[in-house]
Amino acid sequence: MSETTEKTSERINIVIPQQGFLYSENKPHYILCKPKLMPLKSVTLEKLEKMQKDAEMKMKEMQKDD
Repeated sequence: MSETTEKTSERINIVIPQQGFLYSENKPHYILCKPKLMPLKSVTLEKLEKMQKDAEMKMKEMQKDD
């Protein structure tokens, strides 16, 4: 941990080729897709809730008739 923290600036020489091809390829890192919408309630849960409401309505009707 007794390293000295000196700022050293290194010079990098830029080399430009005089002949040949310069090739550069850009690839996206992320591939985005459409968001998938999911129902808040499943079909099975909706069916169960409907059956329960129907049963409650029938019970209320039977109680009114008595």
